[in-house]
Amino acid sequence: MAGPTDPDDGIFETLRRRDNSAAQEEKTRSVNQRERALFEKQQKRLSELVRPQLNQFFPTALISEFVQVEANTTLPCTVSSVRVLGAVHTRPGFLKRIIDPLLSANRDRPYTLSEAIRETQYAADKLHRHGIFHEPISISIDRPDRTDPSSTPTDVDLYISLREKGRIAFKTGTEAGNAEGSAFTNLYWRNMFGGAESLNLNASIGTRTRTAYQATFETPILGNPDSRGEVGALSSSTQKVWASHEEVLKGGWTKLRWLGRGGKHELGYSGIWRQITGLAEKASPTVRGDAGDSVKSSITYSVTNDQRDYPLLPQNGYLTRSTLELAGWGPLQGDVAFGKAEVEGQGAVPVPIPGVKGKSGVSLTTGLRAGLLYPLPLGFDSKPLPSRITDRFQLGGPTDVRGFRLGGLGPRDGPDAVGGDLYAAGSANLLMPLPRLGPEKPVRLQAFLTGGRLLALKQSETEEMSSSSVRQSISSTVAELGNGLPSMSAGVGLVYAHPVARFELNFSLPLVVRKGDHRRAANMLFQPEDARKGLQFGLGITML
Repeated sequence: MAGPTDPDDGIFETLRRRDNSAAQEEKTRSVNQRERALFEKQQKRLSELVRPQLNQFFPTALISEFVQVEANTTLPCTVSSVRVLGAVHTRPGFLKRIIDPLLSANRDRPYTLSEAIRETQYAADKLHRHGIFHEPISISIDRPDRTDPSSTPTDVDLYISLREKGRIAFKTGTEAGNAEGSAFTNLYWRNMFGGAESLNLNASIGTRTRTAYQATFETPILGNPDSRGEVGALSSSTQKVWASHEEVLKGGWTKLRWLGRGGKHELGYSGIWRQITGLAEKASPTVRGDAGDSVKSSITYSVTNDQRDYPLLPQNGYLTRSTLELAGWGPLQGDVAFGKAEVEGQGAVPVPIPGVKGKSGVSLTTGLRAGLLYPLPLGFDSKPLPSRITDRFQLGGPTDVRGFRLGGLGPRDGPDAVGGDLYAAGSANLLMPLPRLGPEKPVRLQAFLTGGRLLALKQSETEEMSSSSVRQSISSTVAELGNGLPSMSAGVGLVYAHPVARFELNFSLPLVVRKGDHRRAANMLFQPEDARKGLQFGLGITML
């Protein structure tokens, strides 16, 4: 327990911080000077290596007409050895996969000098993308010992100088995302076994997620930074206030990620035990009917192509994302079965302003999301199972259709948003910099128009669910999606793009509020969707 603090202690602490700050600045300046000196020495040595070879083929008078060393692209050379310096905790076998292709003995044709430099830079970039070394990664070229009888006049030795990042990091703090704030404790173990593996342990408490514990182990595949495998486990408890219950999750997953044609790909399997518990006193019959335990066993595949200049506040570029999930069908088992597909697209274009030179900071962003849940038979059965509230889509809130409460769109049962099987939502946002701040600051005024619909598959009380009835239901529900105007809202607001999340404070005005339906509409009254006029605060990582 901390005792009272002497005022003099605060003064001394302030002076110490100033001294430490000055010492840190001097240390940084010294490091920069050493790196610059090393770079100049390397350039001088490279020039010394190149010039003798030029003398063999060109008169001295012509040599001066050559441009800088970097432009001498056709000089032959042989990479006889590559040495990595500073990799204290990194396995030699891991480095060997990246470095060995540089050796001329492992190539089917000889190098030119520029090719050798380019390939070495590419290898250094691969090392950097593993995230275990500090920048910059220095590259040096030198001649082997001339007394070595095995060397040739074209031989060069390559040196790659590395500085490893700290292996273990522990931090606490707060984070925000997807309409929730939380406090967390995190332990990160980098380069765990010397091959760019990592272990991430995280514990958090939040405004909606009461408790969450997660452990993730990640490793590159065959030394490739663009191909990684992951295994993880989680335990969490989340309050679903829009549906009068608490959801408890426990389970694990495994994933494979790779960079390929079309963007970033991810293939994974997860096995999750779910429990709907902590029901509110006024919980609806639909929520009570789905209460209890369920097990989801599913495989997922997603591909993301993000070409936006700044994802949290895009001024230019586009995003496409698609996700497929298959649960419970065939050998997957569990006790829920469905196919689920979601697509998302976003585009941003700068808006030129007459009389303003350069970038105006004004941009127009449009986005679209859509999803479908398709009921499937469990295992090798032939009868499809109806979806559960834990698997259905929710729509509405400050991160998608603004001007509505969380889960405010779609089917309702009394006070509860029970989710839907088909949805589509879109938005258009005009972003403008604040006059006094200018386009360089991550703050914008925005005017927006958003809308969407969330529907349930219509099911008859008397008709037993079958594959043919599911197809008919999906066909009629898709047709209903375009029947009339969607629920819509418009408004203006202030946007701040923090490095970890996007913050919005908007004034929203609902323009169209539809009456939500219910999965068994014959026995339920249609209820208006939950709109919200006035100020609305939102924070998230993916905003429509």
